[in-house]
Parts: sequence; C-alpha cells; structure tokens
Amino acid sequence: MDKIIIYGGKYGTAEAYAKALSERTGVRYADHKTIRRGEKYSEIIYIGSLYAGNVAGLTKTLEKLGIDGGDGTKLIIATVGLADPEDSKNAERIRASVKRQIPERAFKTARLAHLRGGIDYSRLGFIHRLMMKFLCASLKKKPDELRTAEDTAIIETYGKTVDFTDLSALDRIVEII
Repeated sequence: MDKIIIYGGKYGTAEAYAKALSERTGVRYADHKTIRRGEKYSEIIYIGSLYAGNVAGLTKTLEKLGIDGGDGTKLIIATVGLADPEDSKNAERIRASVKRQIPERAFKTARLAHLRGGIDYSRLGFIHRLMMKFLCASLKKKPDELRTAEDTAIIETYGKTVDFTDLSALDRIVEII
C-alpha cells in the first residue's frame, strides 16, 4: 500500500494544487474519476473543489475505496474554494460540509485543510453560471448585517475572474504528510 493524492474539481484549481503537492512530495496524483473500486492506500490526500456546499467527488471516491475510518487509512482532506478559510465562520461551514459527506468515523480521524481557489465566470458551464446568477441575486437581497464574509465575496466577485490560489498554503499539508 502506498500514498496517493486524489483531486476532484471541474475548472483546474484542485488539479493545480494536487500537481504542485505531488511535485513537492513525490506522491503520485490522480483525478478522482480514474480511481478504481477497491484500490488500497495507506494514506489518501484528497483535494476537492467546493461546489454548492459539497466537496467534488469526495463521497463517491471514499465509497469506491471502502474508506469508513476504521481501516487505518490516513485521510487528509483539503477543500478548495473562494471563501477565506482564515475566517472562522467560513472554516466552520466548510468543516460541516465535509462532515455531511463522509462517514462519522472517517471524519473523526481525518485531517482537514482549506485552500483558496478562484473563479473565472467565462469558463463556467451553463448550469454553474445559472447557479451563481441565482445565488448572487438571492445574496443581494439579504440585509448587509446578515451577510457572511463568503456572501460578500460572492457578490463582489460575481462575473469576474479572480484567483486566490496560494501554493505556499500546501506547506501545512506537507507537514501533515
């Protein structure tokens, strides 16, 4: 059994983090869609983009690999999103999202990290563009005092290209590995 970095995302940021982490650690990386049922690893580093409150591909990947937290596999989950993970409320919401997606025992033993991503509205697929349009419209209707930092970031970046990718943030994951 060996280590693997698995990424899940649609627009390239999770893959860029996975590739950079692979280069730094010598651990191979792979798209979550290429993982086969029943493969065994001593350590899994999962880097997944956040979409509508879920980490892309995380649930299905852990199911395919039979990871439930009781088999001794070391699990590191790094989320990639627009929200600033230094904001404790954002980190709390991200953590709750991960907790909803994986078995309780796996969540208790997993190490979590949060990375900043980006968005380029010109590259979004039709469904994602539509989702973001409706989300932004609903957030604008929220009273300012009820908006979270994440809500404000979505409104401020709507329709733009922004990139908060910070490869130095991988240092924490390298330490965990």
